[in-house]
Amino acid sequence: MEKNSLRIIVSGGGTGGHIFPAISIANAIRKKHPDSEILFVGASGRMEMQRVPAAGYKIIGLPVAGFNRKNLLKNVSVLIKLFRSQRMAKKIIKDFKPDAAVGVGGYASGPTLKTAAAAGIPTLIQEQNSYAGVTNKLLAKSAKKICVAYEGMERFFEKDKIILTGNPVRQNLLDEKINKSEATRMFGLDPQKKTILIVGGSLGARTINNCVMHSLNKIRQSDVQFIWQTGKIYIEEAKAAVKEAGSMPMLHTTDFISDMAAAYSAADLVISRAGAGSISEFCLLGKPVILVPSPNVAEDHQTKNALALVNKEAALYIKDSEAEEKLIDTAIRAVNEPDTLKRLSTNITRLAFKNSADVIAEEVCKLALKYKEEHGH
Repeated sequence: MEKNSLRIIVSGGGTGGHIFPAISIANAIRKKHPDSEILFVGASGRMEMQRVPAAGYKIIGLPVAGFNRKNLLKNVSVLIKLFRSQRMAKKIIKDFKPDAAVGVGGYASGPTLKTAAAAGIPTLIQEQNSYAGVTNKLLAKSAKKICVAYEGMERFFEKDKIILTGNPVRQNLLDEKINKSEATRMFGLDPQKKTILIVGGSLGARTINNCVMHSLNKIRQSDVQFIWQTGKIYIEEAKAAVKEAGSMPMLHTTDFISDMAAAYSAADLVISRAGAGSISEFCLLGKPVILVPSPNVAEDHQTKNALALVNKEAALYIKDSEAEEKLIDTAIRAVNEPDTLKRLSTNITRLAFKNSADVIAEEVCKLALKYKEEHGH
């Protein structure tokens, strides 16, 4: 085996927001050390079990699940799964013999990194949000390095372990250059008109979709056009509402956008949830955005992500509970105010981090090389 070939475990997932960065980090490690062996550890039955192999990496699934905060009795099975996951993680670490382990958040990173650290393997965690999750706070105690995307994270972690790296984003967003009018035409819309992009994540966002369905008349009269990504759960309902409203050439409705680079190019303004990954993309692309944080996430971290931007005048923010009455009106007004768009774009661009995946990969490789040296591998 090559002296410099590193063995790295990357663990976590559950949502696109965790999986894209994990794959970006793995790709960046492979670029630096082409003969490295990288093994992913995810949660069985979750999105990563398809996405990771599609990106060319091997993945093992743990039977881990999240705690049920509403019904405590249901947690008996969760604890059994956790116990089984820890046993499996032990076996994975013993068989694979990693030189370092990376956790990107999500259920599987808990047992994997805990077991790796207990075996003396150096661990690095990547905290995407402006508010640290429970799992990462526990894992941080034994982690060697903690890569964060927001300032002020010493509230949660030891200061000398923290590196401000930003969140890795989908590489193709930055590589593809497509001009605005060409992009607008791809969605069957008019390049002369203002365009608002509405994204609800891969599964969609109930509140945001409701806002659109209840405002179809407003949209028709606004002289603004919309690209509306509903998510697969809501597409039938959305299409039915549009059909009932009659001809709406200014509204492009779809459940999934495969070419996000084009969608962002076409958009003068974006409406989105406040997931950490999405926010990192808006920063890098300098996109004016209205954030509607999801109220259904642990520790309400999306609201905290949104406010971190609002405090720097880098985004507009509407509470989920107030979205139905305010969202579409606010969006139509903002997209017609060039000064507002310019201010938001300028301020959000200042918060962007370039090359996050490379910076994180560099730290992982340093930990792994040091471990190999010390253990004479």
